[in-house]
Amino acid sequence: MGKHHLGEFEEIVMLTVAILHDNAYGNAIIKEMESRLNRNVSIGSLQTVLRRLEKKGYLASEFGEATKERGGKRKRFFTLTKYGQKILEETKNQRLSLWNAIPKIALGK
Repeated sequence: MGKHHLGEFEEIVMLTVAILHDNAYGNAIIKEMESRLNRNVSIGSLQTVLRRLEKKGYLASEFGEATKERGGKRKRFFTLTKYGQKILEETKNQRLSLWNAIPKIALGK
C-alpha cells in the first residue's frame, strides 16, 4: 500500500464530492450518499470527515452566496483538489489490484 490511506467513510465522502462536482455541500452530500448506499449519515460525522479531508489537502471548500431559503446563511461547497484526485486514483488502483489478485475459485466462480 502507498503511504496514503483512506478510511472507508473518507473514500465514500471523496467519491460523493466528485459525483456532485460543483454542487457538493453538506446536505447534498448526505442525500447522495444515503440514496446510493442505503445507509444513514449524520451531519456531525460528515462535517468531521470533510474538515479532516480538507486539512489533509484532499478537498478544498468555499462559501456560496447567501440564500433566502437558508435564512441568509451561505452553503460551503467542497471540491476535490488535484492532490485529492491523485489519492482517490491511487486508492482505486490498490483496490483493483486486490480484487484482481483473488483466484476465481475463491469467489465461487
